Amino acid sequence: MKKNINIIIDNKIPFIKGILEPYANVRYLPPSEITKDQVKDTDILIIRTRTRCNENLLSGSRCKFIGTATIGFDHIDTEYCKQNDIEWKNAPGCNASSVGQYILASLLLHAEQNNYSLKGKKIGIVGVGHVGSIVAHHCRTIGMTVLLNDPPRANTEQNGTFVSLDTIAEECDFITFHTPLNRTGIYRSFHLADNSFFKKLRKQPVIINSSRGEVVDNKALLTAYQKKEISDIIIDCWENEPDILPELLESAFIATPHIAGYSADGKSNASRAMVREISRILGIEIDTSKITPPPAPFPEIDLNVCSGDPITNAVIASYDPRTDTTNLRSAPEQFENLRGNYGLRREFGAYKIMLSASEKIPVLKELGFISPSKS
Repeated sequence: MKKNINIIIDNKIPFIKGILEPYANVRYLPPSEITKDQVKDTDILIIRTRTRCNENLLSGSRCKFIGTATIGFDHIDTEYCKQNDIEWKNAPGCNASSVGQYILASLLLHAEQNNYSLKGKKIGIVGVGHVGSIVAHHCRTIGMTVLLNDPPRANTEQNGTFVSLDTIAEECDFITFHTPLNRTGIYRSFHLADNSFFKKLRKQPVIINSSRGEVVDNKALLTAYQKKEISDIIIDCWENEPDILPELLESAFIATPHIAGYSADGKSNASRAMVREISRILGIEIDTSKITPPPAPFPEIDLNVCSGDPITNAVIASYDPRTDTTNLRSAPEQFENLRGNYGLRREFGAYKIMLSASEKIPVLKELGFISPSKS
């Protein structure tokens, strides 16, 4: 079997090296080297969003399976794959908790630095799949009012759970986007937030994008900020990455290099998903137990020695987006390097909270922190 199956894996996908070597010929390449010439004799590709899988890459190759270790799959020409009998799979939900951590940390920081409470504030979540659902859970847990917009689900479920985008534009203090990128069709999301959307806003909301860069028209976003149609920007996904708008980078409250989903937990989830697919394709059992994230460097957070809000302190101890913002502002030309060499963080569940009797303990548990102890 090993002699017959050739696999190329993006060399930035962690926790997978050594797992597949007993079963196939495996090469690890940077995305820039995953070329037509390299792919022609490859049976299986395991990639990230930086590799565009289309006719230019795949024609004339023997590739029959593409796995992307990401939630999104707009970098795969699915129609071409269908026409050429190439199976593909993504890893839905793999990094949803990581993005939830990013959004919550950014919200709590914004509230702390601007001296207000998030309790009772209204957030509109546009796109309620794996990520949007976790963001909704976290926001409700800390006392925010949540409005949901998801036209595909609304049309299917018909249960009154969802509101229109116009309602979100009119009522929300925060609007966060978690949609896939659809360039055409009834559920088109390309430039979903454009000039006309921003003109409908009534409460000068904070706009958050950690979905796909082109879901938000970046020039329109910057103009809306300059015109005070919005009060602030939290942005992780940009148009034209890595060549991002310098003015937008400087204007945003939080500005990061497309790393919201880059937790060690999310990456290990994606790698396990890819190995399971290869196991299925090869018809063999492959052990995934070694695909695990490393422990958190400081797994206990002692909130008893911290002043201020315990929830904010706990969340920011697990992840502080200001560090990534500072790094990107200092060297925007290093966007790809910052992303490609990112030090993977751990999610809430990797941390044990030390906190004396407090009404905040149930909230911390609900967010996923480990058994807060009374000390």
